[in-house]
Amino acid sequence: MIGWPIEHSRSPLIHNYWLKRYKLPGAYRSEAVPPEQFKAFVQSLPAHGYVGANVTVPHKEAALACSSPDDRARAIGAANTLWIEPQGQLRSTNTDVEGFLGNLDAGVPDWRSSLHKAVVLGAGGAARAVVYALIERGIADIIVINRSRDRAEILRQRLGGNIRVLPWDERNAALADAGLLVNTTVLGMHGQPELALDVERLPAHAIVSDLVYVPLITPLLAAAKARQLRTADGLGMLMHQAVGGFALWFGQQPEVTPELRALLEADLAT
Repeated sequence: MIGWPIEHSRSPLIHNYWLKRYKLPGAYRSEAVPPEQFKAFVQSLPAHGYVGANVTVPHKEAALACSSPDDRARAIGAANTLWIEPQGQLRSTNTDVEGFLGNLDAGVPDWRSSLHKAVVLGAGGAARAVVYALIERGIADIIVINRSRDRAEILRQRLGGNIRVLPWDERNAALADAGLLVNTTVLGMHGQPELALDVERLPAHAIVSDLVYVPLITPLLAAAKARQLRTADGLGMLMHQAVGGFALWFGQQPEVTPELRALLEADLAT
């Protein structure tokens, strides 16, 4: 995992758990790399003994620029997974899409059956991956709401589809008939302001997803659970987005298990 800073990352726990479980040789390590050194570092991954890497903030756009991205990463405008082809080419993709969808598919298996309208809060890289995923699954009406409307408009222009942009002060009104609410912002994370949102506006069948996983139960998820709404937390997405990279690097399709989740929950509780 390459980031700046990197201390918060739980990815080493996930991948090293799978390496041990499947009895595979190798290791997954964290590398703190400042932005000005990122390009040189990823271009010398083999010299560091690596066959690939995950990339986190602030490097996801730089990872796209200095690699050969697949169509998904190119459309989203950010890459979080790098791998080296046998001929030496540095390739990239974005597994946040399958992480988001895999988490919903596992936690709320019928989530797509009657979903027509989704509200996405935020317009950064994570929001782009979520909106891309919703377009991929054929959601008819996707509303993007961000504190900076300009960034939301850029997202709409990049991804097209059935995207509407609303101003931040209309976020509560937009919930009235939403079947899915997704928070991709840092609001509600430890050390960040709380997300001011009236969850009571959501219909009884709505699903609430929060990409924040510190704390595990965010104020948004707590409010949704109090209403007995179905939820999907950020830890689930973190685990599911790791699957694709592990398969690329180690040739083994890993499984997201209750044991892995328990390991991560215990670490988050310390």
